[in-house]
Amino acid sequence: MAGVLDSVNQRTQMVGKNRLELLLFRLRGRQIYGINVFKVKEVLQCPKLSSLPNSRPVVRGVAHSRGETIPIIDLSMAIGLPGIPQDELATSFVIITEYNRKTQGFLVTGVERIMNMNWEEILPPPKGAGKDVYLTAVTKIDDKLIEIIDVEKILSEVSPLGEDVTEAVLSKSAERVPGHLPVLVVDDSSVARRQIQRCLTAIGMEVVLKNDGKQAFEYLKEITADGSRAKDHFSLIISDVEMPEMDGYTLVTKVKDDPALSDMFVMLHTSLSGVFNQAMVKKVGADDFMAKFSPDELAERVMEIIDQG
Repeated sequence: MAGVLDSVNQRTQMVGKNRLELLLFRLRGRQIYGINVFKVKEVLQCPKLSSLPNSRPVVRGVAHSRGETIPIIDLSMAIGLPGIPQDELATSFVIITEYNRKTQGFLVTGVERIMNMNWEEILPPPKGAGKDVYLTAVTKIDDKLIEIIDVEKILSEVSPLGEDVTEAVLSKSAERVPGHLPVLVVDDSSVARRQIQRCLTAIGMEVVLKNDGKQAFEYLKEITADGSRAKDHFSLIISDVEMPEMDGYTLVTKVKDDPALSDMFVMLHTSLSGVFNQAMVKKVGADDFMAKFSPDELAERVMEIIDQG
């Protein structure tokens, strides 16, 4: 897997075309899982792990890679399955990823291959799956069900982020925000939707939530069918990038190409915090980009956007 990220430049050409590449892997058992290649920095044979005092059992230790000390999370254990046995670590793999401004490794039993796919083939989890499942999407490859894990949910449990806006920022919001139009928030992760809604509600903003780009775009077309413009209904749109059926890049492209929607301010707000995001944002015409998740930073930026009209 040494060359798993060799063709990054080729992958950036998929931006705005509603395509992604999934790295397929296994945990314990026969089920296959997937993760977006853009979040993967490296895949390696499980290195020697050093213990981390007072850490949760799901954190199997830390590894040293390329000058970084990286926590290694047993992905099986994180989603409620039995952990990988100690005597199998040497034959296991670690997927080094970047999420929410942090680097962490996910311990898996095997890495399969990379698949180039269309986001339309990536579907939300079954409605009857319940709120506590660790799935953000599913797809089928060669008639096999592939489960895409909600990593943001896992990280919120393993290494919780502060979700509250500080008093210093709240004090600035009192006279700046009330009376403004709502914010449309688009994100397939229930954890991320909750975090953003909590942040914006704290500064006095109303929030409308949609689960993916397709749902959001259809909603925008519906509310502007009377001849109104999106700006008559919302102050701005905050959208995730990775979403089933229609990703955030494609949503931006479609919004900016539609006369009734094109002057809407769109911020991409994503856990894809790698070095390629700024170029991608410019390519699809988004107005702003922010890596998840800093409640103060998000609140401050939303207030700035509203101040600028």
